[in-house]
Amino acid sequence: MRKFTALVMGLALIWPGEVLAYRPFDSTDAAVADKGAFEVELSPLSYHHDDDGTAWISPEARLNYGFADDWEAVVEGRAEHFPHRRSQVSEAQLDVKGVLQEGSLQEKTGWSLGTEVSVLLPGINTQDGAGFELAGIASQRWEWGTIHINIAPELTRDQRLGLFTGLIIEGPDDWPVRPVAEVNYQRTFSTDEETSVLVGAIWKLTDKLALDLGFRHAWVNRRPDEQIRAGVTFDL
Repeated sequence: MRKFTALVMGLALIWPGEVLAYRPFDSTDAAVADKGAFEVELSPLSYHHDDDGTAWISPEARLNYGFADDWEAVVEGRAEHFPHRRSQVSEAQLDVKGVLQEGSLQEKTGWSLGTEVSVLLPGINTQDGAGFELAGIASQRWEWGTIHINIAPELTRDQRLGLFTGLIIEGPDDWPVRPVAEVNYQRTFSTDEETSVLVGAIWKLTDKLALDLGFRHAWVNRRPDEQIRAGVTFDL
Protein backbone atom coordinates (compact mmCIF):
# COMPACT_ATOMS: atom_id res chain seq x y z
CA MET A 1 0.00 0.00 0.00
CA ARG A 2 2.84 2.44 0.80
CA LYS A 3 4.44 1.87 -2.61
CA PHE A 4 1.08 2.31 -4.35
CA THR A 5 0.34 5.56 -2.50
CA ALA A 6 3.80 6.92 -3.26
CA LEU A 7 3.34 6.11 -6.95
CA VAL A 8 -0.02 7.90 -7.06
CA MET A 9 1.41 11.00 -5.38
CA GLY A 10 4.35 11.01 -7.74
CA LEU A 11 2.12 10.83 -10.79
CA ALA A 12 -0.01 13.66 -9.46
CA LEU A 13 3.02 15.94 -9.16
CA ILE A 14 4.37 15.43 -12.66
CA TRP A 15 1.22 15.35 -14.82
CA PRO A 16 -0.34 18.61 -16.09
CA GLY A 17 -3.91 19.82 -15.81
CA GLU A 18 -5.98 21.82 -13.33
CA VAL A 19 -7.67 19.84 -10.58
CA LEU A 20 -11.30 20.31 -9.59
CA ALA A 21 -11.61 17.98 -6.60
CA TYR A 22 -15.09 16.61 -5.87
CA ARG A 23 -13.97 14.20 -3.29
CA PRO A 24 -14.91 13.77 -0.44
CA PHE A 25 -18.57 14.24 -1.38
CA ASP A 26 -21.43 11.88 -2.25
CA SER A 27 -22.88 14.48 -4.62
CA THR A 28 -21.05 15.81 -7.67
CA ASP A 29 -20.56 18.97 -9.75
CA ALA A 30 -21.65 20.09 -13.23
CA ALA A 31 -18.15 19.79 -14.70
CA VAL A 32 -16.31 17.01 -16.55
CA ALA A 33 -12.76 16.08 -17.48
CA ASP A 34 -11.34 17.76 -20.57
CA LYS A 35 -11.58 15.84 -23.84
CA GLY A 36 -8.81 13.23 -23.99
CA ALA A 37 -7.86 13.69 -20.32
CA PHE A 38 -8.11 11.37 -17.32
CA GLU A 39 -9.03 12.58 -13.84
CA VAL A 40 -8.37 10.30 -10.87
CA GLU A 41 -10.10 10.62 -7.48
CA LEU A 42 -8.46 8.27 -5.00
CA SER A 43 -8.79 7.55 -1.29
CA PRO A 44 -5.95 5.24 -0.19
CA LEU A 45 -7.52 4.80 3.27
CA SER A 46 -10.79 5.86 4.94
CA TYR A 47 -12.64 4.83 8.10
CA HIS A 48 -16.28 3.79 8.56
CA HIS A 49 -18.20 2.92 11.73
CA ASP A 50 -21.87 1.97 12.23
CA ASP A 51 -23.97 -0.50 14.25
CA ASP A 52 -22.31 -3.39 12.41
CA GLY A 53 -18.85 -2.33 13.59
CA THR A 54 -15.76 -0.82 12.04
CA ALA A 55 -14.60 -1.03 8.43
CA TRP A 56 -11.49 0.28 6.69
CA ILE A 57 -12.03 1.41 3.10
CA SER A 58 -8.87 0.89 1.05
CA PRO A 59 -8.88 1.89 -1.67
CA GLU A 60 -11.84 3.91 -2.95
CA ALA A 61 -11.36 5.16 -6.49
CA ARG A 62 -13.11 7.00 -9.31
CA LEU A 63 -11.57 7.28 -12.79
CA ASN A 64 -13.00 9.87 -15.17
CA TYR A 65 -12.14 10.04 -18.90
CA GLY A 66 -13.21 12.91 -21.16
CA PHE A 67 -14.26 11.08 -24.33
CA ALA A 68 -15.89 14.11 -26.04
CA ASP A 69 -16.38 17.83 -25.48
CA ASP A 70 -18.45 18.23 -22.28
CA TRP A 71 -18.76 14.46 -21.76
CA GLU A 72 -16.90 11.92 -19.66
CA ALA A 73 -17.08 8.21 -18.85
CA VAL A 74 -16.54 7.11 -15.25
CA VAL A 75 -15.81 3.86 -13.43
CA GLU A 76 -15.80 3.76 -9.63
CA GLY A 77 -15.94 1.48 -6.59
CA ARG A 78 -14.39 0.74 -3.21
CA ALA A 79 -12.94 -2.14 -1.19
CA GLU A 80 -14.07 -2.55 2.43
CA HIS A 81 -12.17 -4.57 5.05
CA PHE A 82 -13.56 -5.83 8.37
CA PRO A 83 -11.90 -7.30 11.50
CA HIS A 84 -13.92 -10.53 11.67
CA ARG A 85 -15.45 -11.18 8.25
CA ARG A 86 -14.58 -11.24 4.58
CA SER A 87 -13.61 -8.12 2.70
CA GLN A 88 -15.97 -6.88 0.02
CA VAL A 89 -16.12 -4.64 -3.04
CA SER A 90 -19.09 -2.26 -3.00
CA GLU A 91 -20.53 0.85 -4.69
CA ALA A 92 -19.25 -0.30 -8.09
CA GLN A 93 -20.80 1.57 -11.00
CA LEU A 94 -20.31 2.86 -14.53
CA ASP A 95 -21.34 6.44 -15.31
CA VAL A 96 -21.66 8.77 -18.26
CA LYS A 97 -21.66 12.43 -17.23
CA GLY A 98 -22.27 15.47 -19.42
CA VAL A 99 -22.50 19.25 -19.21
CA LEU A 100 -25.80 20.32 -20.75
CA GLN A 101 -25.30 24.06 -20.23
CA GLU A 102 -21.92 25.73 -19.70
CA GLY A 103 -21.84 28.32 -16.94
CA SER A 104 -19.68 29.60 -14.11
CA LEU A 105 -17.76 26.31 -13.72
CA GLN A 106 -16.69 26.66 -17.37
CA GLU A 107 -15.59 30.32 -16.88
CA LYS A 108 -18.87 31.63 -18.33
CA THR A 109 -21.85 33.29 -16.66
CA GLY A 110 -24.86 31.71 -14.97
CA TRP A 111 -25.57 28.20 -13.81
CA SER A 112 -23.67 25.17 -15.06
CA LEU A 113 -26.15 22.35 -15.69
CA GLY A 114 -25.28 18.68 -16.10
CA THR A 115 -26.53 15.13 -15.97
CA GLU A 116 -25.07 11.77 -14.96
CA VAL A 117 -26.44 8.38 -16.01
CA SER A 118 -25.22 5.50 -13.82
CA VAL A 119 -25.42 1.72 -14.05
CA LEU A 120 -25.12 0.30 -10.50
CA LEU A 121 -23.09 -2.90 -10.71
CA PRO A 122 -23.16 -5.97 -8.42
CA GLY A 123 -20.49 -6.06 -5.73
CA ILE A 124 -18.29 -8.86 -4.42
CA ASN A 125 -19.58 -10.45 -1.19
CA THR A 126 -22.25 -7.70 -1.04
CA GLN A 127 -24.80 -5.73 -3.09
CA ASP A 128 -26.14 -8.44 -5.38
CA GLY A 129 -28.03 -7.31 -8.46
CA ALA A 130 -27.82 -4.25 -10.68
CA GLY A 131 -29.58 -0.89 -10.70
CA PHE A 132 -29.85 2.44 -12.48
CA GLU A 133 -29.65 6.12 -11.53
CA LEU A 134 -30.25 9.37 -13.44
CA ALA A 135 -28.97 12.58 -11.83
CA GLY A 136 -29.65 16.21 -12.59
CA ILE A 137 -26.87 18.59 -11.48
CA ALA A 138 -26.79 22.40 -11.11
CA SER A 139 -23.68 24.37 -10.05
CA GLN A 140 -23.04 28.08 -9.53
CA ARG A 141 -19.84 29.87 -8.48
CA TRP A 142 -19.68 33.32 -6.88
CA GLU A 143 -16.82 35.23 -5.25
CA TRP A 144 -17.84 34.00 -1.80
CA GLY A 145 -18.07 30.34 -2.84
CA THR A 146 -19.78 27.66 -4.90
CA ILE A 147 -22.87 25.49 -4.54
CA HIS A 148 -23.82 22.23 -6.27
CA ILE A 149 -27.35 20.78 -6.23
CA ASN A 150 -28.06 17.13 -7.11
CA ILE A 151 -31.39 15.34 -7.62
CA ALA A 152 -31.29 11.67 -8.67
CA PRO A 153 -34.11 9.12 -8.89
CA GLU A 154 -32.85 5.54 -8.94
CA LEU A 155 -33.70 1.88 -9.24
CA THR A 156 -31.66 0.15 -6.53
CA ARG A 157 -29.72 -3.08 -6.92
CA ASP A 158 -32.56 -4.94 -5.17
CA GLN A 159 -35.05 -3.43 -7.66
CA ARG A 160 -36.63 -0.80 -5.41
CA LEU A 161 -37.34 2.81 -6.33
CA GLY A 162 -35.36 5.48 -4.53
CA LEU A 163 -34.42 9.15 -4.55
CA PHE A 164 -31.19 10.97 -3.71
CA THR A 165 -30.88 14.74 -3.14
CA GLY A 166 -27.69 16.57 -2.23
CA LEU A 167 -26.31 20.06 -1.62
CA ILE A 168 -22.60 20.97 -1.53
CA ILE A 169 -21.38 24.36 -0.30
CA GLU A 170 -17.74 25.36 -0.84
CA GLY A 171 -15.67 28.33 0.27
CA PRO A 172 -13.99 30.79 -2.15
CA ASP A 173 -12.32 29.03 -5.06
CA ASP A 174 -9.16 31.18 -4.83
CA TRP A 175 -8.41 30.10 -1.23
CA PRO A 176 -5.59 27.51 -1.07
CA VAL A 177 -7.56 25.60 1.58
CA ARG A 178 -11.31 26.03 1.25
CA PRO A 179 -13.88 24.78 3.76
CA VAL A 180 -16.65 22.57 2.40
CA ALA A 181 -19.92 21.09 3.62
CA GLU A 182 -22.54 18.73 2.23
CA VAL A 183 -26.09 17.77 3.23
CA ASN A 184 -27.79 14.73 1.66
CA TYR A 185 -31.10 12.98 1.91
CA GLN A 186 -31.60 9.52 0.41
CA ARG A 187 -34.68 7.32 0.55
CA THR A 188 -35.39 3.86 -0.75
CA PHE A 189 -39.16 3.71 -0.70
CA SER A 190 -40.70 1.33 1.87
CA THR A 191 -37.28 0.37 3.29
CA ASP A 192 -34.38 2.73 4.08
CA GLU A 193 -34.05 6.43 4.83
CA GLU A 194 -30.72 8.23 5.27
CA THR A 195 -29.80 11.82 6.13
CA SER A 196 -26.14 12.85 6.24
CA VAL A 197 -23.98 15.88 6.95
CA LEU A 198 -20.33 16.21 5.90
CA VAL A 199 -17.83 18.92 6.87
CA GLY A 200 -14.28 19.12 5.61
CA ALA A 201 -11.74 20.94 3.50
CA ILE A 202 -10.08 20.76 0.08
CA TRP A 203 -6.43 21.79 -0.11
CA LYS A 204 -5.34 22.81 -3.61
CA LEU A 205 -1.59 22.26 -3.41
CA THR A 206 -0.97 23.15 -7.07
CA ASP A 207 -2.99 23.29 -10.27
CA LYS A 208 -2.08 19.60 -10.62
CA LEU A 209 -2.93 18.28 -7.20
CA ALA A 210 -5.65 18.61 -4.53
CA LEU A 211 -6.03 16.81 -1.21
CA ASP A 212 -9.29 16.44 0.72
CA LEU A 213 -10.40 15.53 4.22
CA GLY A 214 -13.96 15.15 5.46
CA PHE A 215 -15.97 13.90 8.44
CA ARG A 216 -19.43 12.52 7.59
CA HIS A 217 -22.19 11.72 10.09
CA ALA A 218 -25.34 10.01 8.85
CA TRP A 219 -28.56 8.69 10.32
CA VAL A 220 -29.64 5.48 8.57
CA ASN A 221 -33.15 4.62 9.74
CA ARG A 222 -32.24 6.74 12.79
CA ARG A 223 -29.10 4.70 13.51
CA PRO A 224 -25.73 6.53 13.52
CA ASP A 225 -23.19 5.98 10.75
CA GLU A 226 -19.83 7.79 10.78
CA GLN A 227 -17.03 8.08 8.23
CA ILE A 228 -13.68 9.80 7.99
CA ARG A 229 -12.71 10.38 4.37
CA ALA A 230 -9.32 11.42 3.02
CA GLY A 231 -8.09 11.42 -0.55
CA VAL A 232 -6.31 12.96 -3.50
CA THR A 233 -7.50 14.16 -6.92
CA PHE A 234 -5.28 14.71 -9.95
CA ASP A 235 -5.43 14.89 -13.75
CA LEU A 236 -3.49 12.75 -16.21
